[in-house]
Amino acid sequence: MPITLVNPAGLPEVGIYRQVAVATGSKLVFIAGQIARDADGAKVGEGDFAAQVEQCYLNIGTALAEVGASFGNVVKLTVYLVDWTPDKMPLFAEGVARASAKLGVTPMPPLTGIGVAALAEPDVLVEVEATAVLD
Repeated sequence: MPITLVNPAGLPEVGIYRQVAVATGSKLVFIAGQIARDADGAKVGEGDFAAQVEQCYLNIGTALAEVGASFGNVVKLTVYLVDWTPDKMPLFAEGVARASAKLGVTPMPPLTGIGVAALAEPDVLVEVEATAVLD
């Protein structure tokens, strides 16, 4: 794989994520923000934060597979979280863990979480976008 994930000495360990991704490939893949919708566009996990997180990650996995990639090619995830408060962290971690188990991905690449007031549709609680590198 063209990606090496690292937890540098002097930075905290962050569960199933790594703090740094080193990319050596030359083909960049940018995946638009994915929301909790299935292949037919139907809502998944309405009102269920963990279920929406899980579906977003699964959608990223589907998009990666379409271009011959996997989470092993992802250098960066950006997650937009509606009305984020720290007490939602266990639900976020639950959704990531469920998706990780289904996708066979551990550890996850670096992540930036951004709290937002709202997303494009009122039922959407989370949106995930990814950047990947291929050889």
